[in-house]
Amino acid sequence: MPRAPLYPDEFHVYDTTLRDGAQREGVSYSVADKLAVAHLLDDLGVGFIEGGWPGALPKDTEFFARVAAGELRLRTAQLVAFGSTRRADLAAHKDPQVLALLDSMAPVVTLVAKSDRRHIERALRVDVATNLAMISDTVRLLASEGRRVFLDAEHFFDGFAYDPDTALRVLEVAVGSGAEVAVLCDTNGGQLPLQLAETVCEVLTRTGFRVGIHCQDDTGCAVANTLAAVEAGASHVQCTANGYGERAGNADLFAVIGNLVTKLDLPVVPQERLSALSTVSRAIAELANISPDAHQPYVGASAFTHKAGLHASAIVVDPLLYNHISPETVGNTTRVLVTEMAGRASLELKSAELGVDLSGNPAVAGRVARRVKELEARGWSFEAADASLELLLTKELDEDYRPPFEVESYQVVLDHRPDGSVLSQATVSMRVASYQVVATARGSGPVEALDAALRKALAERLPWLADVEMADYKVRNLAGAPGADALARVLVVSRDREREWTTVGVHTSVVEASMLALCDAVAFAALSHGAAQHRALVAQPPR
Repeated sequence: MPRAPLYPDEFHVYDTTLRDGAQREGVSYSVADKLAVAHLLDDLGVGFIEGGWPGALPKDTEFFARVAAGELRLRTAQLVAFGSTRRADLAAHKDPQVLALLDSMAPVVTLVAKSDRRHIERALRVDVATNLAMISDTVRLLASEGRRVFLDAEHFFDGFAYDPDTALRVLEVAVGSGAEVAVLCDTNGGQLPLQLAETVCEVLTRTGFRVGIHCQDDTGCAVANTLAAVEAGASHVQCTANGYGERAGNADLFAVIGNLVTKLDLPVVPQERLSALSTVSRAIAELANISPDAHQPYVGASAFTHKAGLHASAIVVDPLLYNHISPETVGNTTRVLVTEMAGRASLELKSAELGVDLSGNPAVAGRVARRVKELEARGWSFEAADASLELLLTKELDEDYRPPFEVESYQVVLDHRPDGSVLSQATVSMRVASYQVVATARGSGPVEALDAALRKALAERLPWLADVEMADYKVRNLAGAPGADALARVLVVSRDREREWTTVGVHTSVVEASMLALCDAVAFAALSHGAAQHRALVAQPPR
């Protein structure tokens, strides 16, 4: 039986993307970014959002001030301020850092405290008794001011292995002073699931406290360790979006939520919001200026992608035969790659994905599958070039299909200037229906010049080409047989106001490979604008 929805305090999903996740190399959120990320996480339904360290970082102080001023209204989550216990030589009510936590107006405060005796004595340079007093005074002050307090026991697992009594005394003092959750932190990320679960069980047995878990990913086990802790009894998980964080990162929020809901039957976010998992993951990646990880569990573009023909055949019978869950549950989709491994079933599924029905045309499906295998044996790849594949399908399905234009010849000239700059000029001669069109254009490189010349030649007939742009260009050299010329495979990503598409070209000349991909890009755009547009292009005479 599915479990009933959990009340927010039955299980805590705690996100620390804006603080711990921001420690990832190359990530720097503006205050506006932080507000946008918090809004996305709240919409997803997480219970707690750690906004940063007010008083320590000006950007974080401004973030809390803007939230307090009403710029962010949370529907589900509670905002958390992060900070440390008071200094050894100051009372908590006089410590500026502690007072900044109160000034943040955050209803929840997470305090970090040393729990490893070696860190207490060598890094903090105080004795254990002083460290305990620092924890107790700070927790009591915050609790007396009406704040909920969580304690992050830093380096807990290493400290427990070295001196369990000191590690447990840290938890006992914190909870005894008013902390609601004792969060066990694998700060160095060196734990493995079985070992970590044993420690969590022992802590729960010896204390009876509410325990949380915070895992770094240095062994590649952050998600597994988090789930092991939950199965051992932890009811508070700290994660970051997409696993962002220092070094190897943190436990990935989306993988943890996906596993808690679909594998452990813990409805930790509202059911109607679970399908936003993939969208939120991509949106936060965009705000962090990091390319989404296509192979990320649950939310990656390739998480439910199948390449082998055997998989595709089974998916036709039942999608769950090769998908561990329905991808729509987390807002993702099943994709089928058409490659040399593909059979007819793969092609039929891919065609349906592209909006082309091959179910009643087994002969066409067979011909296209054979054609794909022939081309891929010569270096072509349609995995990432859906637009070129759709053109191939269209040519096989529609006996009356005519290409919108035919390039008869082209020439590219590179002009190397005395100042070191290089200017490219391309001239393209093409036939549109029975008319010949010639156009010349310049660009910073040969591909840009060819792209511009193609557009110029077709601009009068296809005015919407003004909205189409080349978004990305990738080239890969493919080693040929000994003594043979190497092949160049070019992928061109194009986009307009509504969509993005990718085309491929392969040739021993990188310029010719580029031209093939560019021509496919324009032909696909004409095709996607409808048959009427295509016919107009073919029939309209030049001015």
